[in-house]
Amino acid sequence: MRYLLAVFLCLAAPLRAEDTAGEFDYYVMALSWSPNWCEREGDARDSPQCDPAKDFGWVLHGLWPQYERGWPQDCFSPHQPPSRAMTRDMADIMGTSGLAWYQWNKHGSCSGLSPAEYYDLARAAYDSVVRPEVFRRLPDAVRLPAALIEEAFIADNPEITPDGLTVTCRDGYIQEARICLTRDLEFRECGADVVRDCTLDDALFSPVR
Repeated sequence: MRYLLAVFLCLAAPLRAEDTAGEFDYYVMALSWSPNWCEREGDARDSPQCDPAKDFGWVLHGLWPQYERGWPQDCFSPHQPPSRAMTRDMADIMGTSGLAWYQWNKHGSCSGLSPAEYYDLARAAYDSVVRPEVFRRLPDAVRLPAALIEEAFIADNPEITPDGLTVTCRDGYIQEARICLTRDLEFRECGADVVRDCTLDDALFSPVR
């Protein structure tokens, strides 16, 4: 009886409306601190992103179309999927071609752009932000307030307001700096569901390898 009830509830649940490519309000650009990701999970995956020769600091996790509340994902796109050459060419700022492929499928497909246009826009967004050099000069791992990451980004990018940037943590580590941009890549304030700053005073921050 309980099984039948569960099946009924699943069948009765409303289906999520399909998101439409090109219909969104702004972008969230997520910058991940690569050394922290490598310590948390990348090393265990033997990810090429974690090769010390790559010298990665802030890498582009993604450029995500966003609604004022919520976000679209996995949209139907009329465009052909990206070629291997396209995803490979993004590895210099995204860490791996696999991440570039994944980000196109989940987020880029909702931009309304072709893969080439989306990757060009993502690179332009990445290049538009000064990534604080001070973090690359740390000789050892440190514990620091997450708010310090936000302050450093704003100091080097005075056009960004405190509500236009959020810093996230995961497993006690600094995870990402997420910057909100208009569809024309101008800085703007984030929606209420994006502005959720990490409040840790002792977040772990690992040095570039």
